[in-house]
Amino acid sequence: MRETEKKNGVSVRAYAGTTGILLGMDIDQERREGLLGFALERLDGASGEREWLSGIVSFPDTDHEAGQPIPTNVAPVQRFRWSDYRVYPDTEYSYTVHPVYGSPAQPEVSEGPTVTVKTADLGGEHGVLFNRAAAASQAFSRRFPQVEEAIETARKEKRELPPLPEEALAWLSRGVLEQIVRFLEKAVDPTWALDIAIYEYELADIVRAVEAARDRGVQVRVVYHAKEDDEQTQINEVNLLGLPPGAKRPRLTSRICHHKFVVLSRMVAGERRPEAVLCGSTNFTENGVYRQANVVHVLRRQDVAERYLDLFEVLFAGADVTATREYINEHNPIDASGGLFAGFSPRSGSVDLEAFVEEIGSARRDVLFCTAFDLNDGIEQALLGEPNDPILRLGLQNSRSQITGYHRDRTADFVATAMVPEGLEGYLRESTAGQRGNILIHTKLIIVDFTSEAPTVISGSHNLSQSASEG
Repeated sequence: MRETEKKNGVSVRAYAGTTGILLGMDIDQERREGLLGFALERLDGASGEREWLSGIVSFPDTDHEAGQPIPTNVAPVQRFRWSDYRVYPDTEYSYTVHPVYGSPAQPEVSEGPTVTVKTADLGGEHGVLFNRAAAASQAFSRRFPQVEEAIETARKEKRELPPLPEEALAWLSRGVLEQIVRFLEKAVDPTWALDIAIYEYELADIVRAVEAARDRGVQVRVVYHAKEDDEQTQINEVNLLGLPPGAKRPRLTSRICHHKFVVLSRMVAGERRPEAVLCGSTNFTENGVYRQANVVHVLRRQDVAERYLDLFEVLFAGADVTATREYINEHNPIDASGGLFAGFSPRSGSVDLEAFVEEIGSARRDVLFCTAFDLNDGIEQALLGEPNDPILRLGLQNSRSQITGYHRDRTADFVATAMVPEGLEGYLRESTAGQRGNILIHTKLIIVDFTSEAPTVISGSHNLSQSASEG
């Protein structure tokens, strides 16, 4: 949902997602002199609570304890965008954007516009949910200081890290685990089927939910990543011991079987009738659900679910990489003209990568992205754009590259660390809080022309790399 309002020379546009609302502000030229920033006031439509939103950066030479929030009517936002992540699905929120003048010691809050939006409902055709994970590292450091201290002590003493408490895990997941489990629980009896294709099958809560579905008589099948002398394969097979041999099949590969999807179907006369699919970037692991930045996407569309089920049948029948590539080449040609396209890999000739490059190159306003690993060269160059081009670019890359952090155009770049190992300018130090490995950002997300009325979203488990295209 998007809404725009203007008052007293200040304009605001609000973009509402499921668990986040982005505000974009502007102010007329004649009102800019003496502007200290913006004070943001929020009204929660569900609770009726009105409050000033807070930041953690204060004016110089002011009394401020690092990491502690400061209301924006005291320390106004000195930028033209702000995001509110303390929102809940299917809820209305109103924001008043006040221009602030005066002095840092005596700020003067003026009248500004109020914009009202409603967050998305997880139960609609698209249920899109992001976890908090690494993206909320400052808030985690502030909310769970004892947890961070215990982990840091264990590291210094070179002993096993303590498990995160349930409260911290639930906060990091922000409903992602519940979204996955609820989807599995939709299959209530033998008239339902669940078909799962997964790279990493580890998290005990999900393993138990799948086994519980099997116990209810649900028709459960699993295709899992497998290759010789591979630790992940061994982990997957141990966690699949609860399923009979006929309900599981290894997807043998020399690389990675990178799928992360579940198809929910009705059983009608012994045949599967797909109703929905759960997909996204989230592996079924502690890291994937709690620590790495990830997304879970539930699509309640029969036509899309059918495409996923068709691919699953090919994989479950034992197709190798070559046979899978031939199937996808023939039955899943790339066609983004219909508004929504579910595409798979491997493919021949890098046609998926070329399609991504073409889509990024079609941008007329902006390109936003958040990516995990080494990108295909063509995609990387498309994201970077041309020097001084008119496209606003804002992105973050987990792996070190030309675009570890990027904004504006090729003449204005910056390096953005994924963590703040030492506190600075009001920020707390951050840690990986039990993270295994060095992947903090695992989402693979590109949005072209986000601020237009017809943005394009590229999202899923595709790593946007040459190896992802080739299989």
